[in-house]
Amino acid sequence: MGDVFKALSDSTRREILNLLKDGPKNAGEIADQFNMTKPSISHHLSILKQAGLIEDERQGQQIIYNLNSTVFQELISWFYSFKEE
Repeated sequence: MGDVFKALSDSTRREILNLLKDGPKNAGEIADQFNMTKPSISHHLSILKQAGLIEDERQGQQIIYNLNSTVFQELISWFYSFKEE
């Protein structure tokens, strides 16, 4: 889970996750929302993918990114394990 927390520690990556919450997007659509280079966005996408927070799928010439809800469910379960009953 260390990779997940590292990925979530960056505000740009959290904003990318917020964008993907509205549905799948390609890298260009994501990059258009930021004032940074496309290679920088690719780096952030790579970190999110390595952490398992997003998945990608090639569709023709484009790669489409979407949230991996399984990892979020595991994270929520882990947080709730600390709740006292």
